[in-house]
Amino acid sequence: MSDLSKENTAPAKKKRRKKKKPMSRGLTAFLTAFLMLFMIGVLTAGIIVLDIFTDVGLLNIGRNPDDEIAGVDYIDLNNYIANQSQTTIIYGYTADNEEVEIARLHGAENREWVDLEEVCQDLQDAVVALEDKRFPEHKGVDWIRTIGVVVKYSFSQGGSTLTQQLIKNLTGENEGTFVRKYKEIKNALALERHFDKDEILEAYLNTIYLDMGCYGIKTGAEYYFNKSVSELTLMESAILASITKAPRGFNPIVNYEDNRERATTCLYYMLEEGYITQEELDAALEEEVVFYGENRREEAVTDEDLVVETEYNSYYVDLVIEQLIDDLREQYGYSESEAFRKVYYGGLRVYAALDMSIQDEIEYVYENRITFPKEEDTEENPAIQSSMVILDYEGRIVATAGRLGKKVGDRTLNIGTSSPRQPGSCIKPLSAYAPAIELNYCTWSTYIPNYGISLKSEAKPWPTNYGGVTGSIDDLKNLPQAIAPSLNTIPARIIEMMTPTRSFSFLRDRFHLSDLVEGDADYAPLAIGAMNYGLTCLDMAAAYVTFGNGGVYYKPWCYYKVTNAAGDEVILEPNREGEQVISSGTADVMLQLLKCVITYPNGTGGAYAVQGQENWAKSGTTSDNKDKWFCGGTGYYVGCAWTGFEKVQKAINTSYYGQNPAGKVYKEVMNRIHDGLEYKGFEMGDEVVRRTYCTATGLLANADCSGATGWYKVDHLPRVCSGCSGESTPSGGNQGGQPGEDVTDPNYEIPEF
Repeated sequence: MSDLSKENTAPAKKKRRKKKKPMSRGLTAFLTAFLMLFMIGVLTAGIIVLDIFTDVGLLNIGRNPDDEIAGVDYIDLNNYIANQSQTTIIYGYTADNEEVEIARLHGAENREWVDLEEVCQDLQDAVVALEDKRFPEHKGVDWIRTIGVVVKYSFSQGGSTLTQQLIKNLTGENEGTFVRKYKEIKNALALERHFDKDEILEAYLNTIYLDMGCYGIKTGAEYYFNKSVSELTLMESAILASITKAPRGFNPIVNYEDNRERATTCLYYMLEEGYITQEELDAALEEEVVFYGENRREEAVTDEDLVVETEYNSYYVDLVIEQLIDDLREQYGYSESEAFRKVYYGGLRVYAALDMSIQDEIEYVYENRITFPKEEDTEENPAIQSSMVILDYEGRIVATAGRLGKKVGDRTLNIGTSSPRQPGSCIKPLSAYAPAIELNYCTWSTYIPNYGISLKSEAKPWPTNYGGVTGSIDDLKNLPQAIAPSLNTIPARIIEMMTPTRSFSFLRDRFHLSDLVEGDADYAPLAIGAMNYGLTCLDMAAAYVTFGNGGVYYKPWCYYKVTNAAGDEVILEPNREGEQVISSGTADVMLQLLKCVITYPNGTGGAYAVQGQENWAKSGTTSDNKDKWFCGGTGYYVGCAWTGFEKVQKAINTSYYGQNPAGKVYKEVMNRIHDGLEYKGFEMGDEVVRRTYCTATGLLANADCSGATGWYKVDHLPRVCSGCSGESTPSGGNQGGQPGEDVTDPNYEIPEF
């Protein structure tokens, strides 16, 4: 190998690097100060340029505190607060009249506004110490921190005061740009000119996000600790304050260790600022913190792990929601969506009218299908369905069940309040008997042929009675004899006397049955309940209430009042004033007639009486057994139940489900809710009297008559029977609409139809 080769393969010598002399401390300080001054100059120049070209006028701030800042979109904090999404709370009452929360309504933001004076001082201090220690002194902007942000050229995080963070929370603007930061600064300065520190801190605490759908410290304190914000300990306050920087990252349930570290830092900041002592800090670090739902912390990994098993709102809460939406639209002119937002995001306080114990009972019976077979519900073989509504005699909706089985969602269909069904024979007291007594067409003992009427559309007398029995023109029945077994022929003849138009008008105008259509002003809908559209359990129960309260109709109501979150403004209050729709005398006679459905041997309601109470009732069945109804009541409540198939027109197998499954579930629920209640009967008013009538003529009995007792309006008594031979077979002496009798109300005008 040549020398040249050896020379080329020799290792190269490393060059020594010259050691840099350390910069003197004085020079470092000088350069730092120079850089800061330079950045201040840049920021100032930027402000001047923006002032010139945007007419913002930021340089004029402070010259006249009464002047608005030119170009600033003034943030009205009060307006923003009013429009913040807040959780609506629905309350109910126990049997002891104790107010109990039964539901919360909110969208993605679960928020309840809380006044600053209700927030414990430790939490206020923790937030200030951790997020903005110079908050009490600055005027909206911490210029020292802001310059630091400019130096780093990072506007997306850091440097923001509580006031600036509040503006981001309110406006939703969070872009990492100089222009956005500039707008934030000018808005912060403007905000502090109009609102004091307490108002700003209160708004901030109520708008921060604390993960798990919790907006604001009130819902956060309740979610994590099951406490009010006034009850939090020092450590709990630090934990809650530590979440705001990165809600999921510092969620104490998901990321406990990270939150604990930041909470500890928060405590030391509080010590530095003089908010707490060393002893208080040490005690806080030793505190054993118990999280609400502690069992979830060990297993929680994802959002899905943190979702508690959903319990859907009850059918009653659903009913309240629907009623609130309707009432807001009616009283305030809201659109459907506006009313929905007001209910779910308006922070309302709703005081529901349900009886919680009764609602529990009806839900138990219906959810567990207590009186029904345990059958699967499939498209091929649908299970039977049922619904029920219970009212008191002042129109208060006490309880409701929308369908059988476990509830599968919120605001699902409640058949009893929202799905009209043909009422069958339950319509007869409303369409025939009550108007006939009110308008003096009939009395208790009026005899009417148990035989169908002639209609052009029918080749034979219509209608027949149960089982296709035609009856006879000579077979006369009075009202209790007709209503107890639910004869079809008698109501048809009564409606023929009055005319369908008058009967229909009575249903619509007196009993306020709003689901009627013009086609219902005919014999089949009015005499046997074959409505074109139908009626709901709620409609029927509200109408039947009039028979037990002296003839007063109340529009059904499900809440006492609705207020704003503070409770100092009533937003909605239902009209609970009743309307006298039939006379007290008519109502009392009808009540006694409906008691015959229970007490007569052939009455259709005897098997479904409530134990230990005075009862009245009316059953209903539509053609081919497709719908079964039972409306009844005691001295306490009125109940109406429907049973049938929801989506198919299918006959009810009575050998499998029972003769009247609606009556069975009515009896089960009503027996449960009356358990332990004292007997309560009905008192008759002074517009009715009890008299003995002649069973042969239906007139008031004389000494020679074979008699029975009945109830009559005092202003419309039959004449006394004369020349009666004592026969027990009716001879038709008191038939509806007989010439010479005052059988019509001269003051009643037939409404236009």
